[in-house]
Parts: sequence; C-alpha cells; structure tokens
Amino acid sequence: RNNCGKALEIARMARDIHGGNGIADEFHVIRHVMNLEAVNTYEGTHDIHALILGRAQTGLQAFG
Repeated sequence: RNNCGKALEIARMARDIHGGNGIADEFHVIRHVMNLEAVNTYEGTHDIHALILGRAQTGLQAFG
C-alpha cells in the first residue's frame, strides 16, 4: 500500500532537484511523475486503502 506513495515522493523530489528540466517533456522525470500521479489516483487514496484493509482484517465496517 505504501510503494506507490514512496515512488511518487521520490519522483517529486527528482522533479524538484532537476529544476526546470524536471518539467520539460524531453526528460523522463516528468513522465514518471505523471504516471505515478495517475496510478495514485486510480488505485485510490492512502486513507481509502487503509479503511479497506482494516475492514478485510477485522470484519468491521469503518465507513458508509
């Protein structure tokens, strides 16, 4: 559950380190950031994953 979040954190840091080149499309940094942002969005937020995993482990509904 944490791997996408960590990868996104590292990709954002790489974007910041590269400065202007970090957002230029001729470099791969921004491509990785955008791919990870998309994965993070369609996989669901960190909090939703925690609620779903908690329900699976305990059998207790924590939402809705």
